[in-house]
Amino acid sequence: MKIMTTQLTATEIQNISQLLQDYDPAQKTLALINETNGDLEKSFEELWTEQHGKQDFSQTKLWQSTVTVFRQELCGKEGFQNQVKEYNKNPTSAPLLTGLIVSVVHSVGFPIDPAIATVVVLYILKVGINIFCDYINPEATKK
Repeated sequence: MKIMTTQLTATEIQNISQLLQDYDPAQKTLALINETNGDLEKSFEELWTEQHGKQDFSQTKLWQSTVTVFRQELCGKEGFQNQVKEYNKNPTSAPLLTGLIVSVVHSVGFPIDPAIATVVVLYILKVGINIFCDYINPEATKK
């Protein structure tokens, strides 16, 4: 299954950069997002390669696998979904956005760099939590 390519607009990049300007762990991510013209997948790939070296499997597969793991880890957590909904009600709140990133770092069952968590959060916000969680298994989120 191919995951849609998700790209932030120049306005979205500017708004997110302003919101996260005081959140140091997101700065590298923001720089990459600027360099890639908002391409979240490409930003993720560059961060991953920098942190873990070049992988033997295709980068698209790496992104898909990562999104799948995060979906499994986050979509069953009502607290995380509520945090996303709160942020969507108030998208100019820096504390809510950084809270989402910190939540992702602490919600998954493995160590995750906040820079990578930032890309994942921005991807979830771009596609929407309902679409993100329904993408693989629509039945699981309807229970």
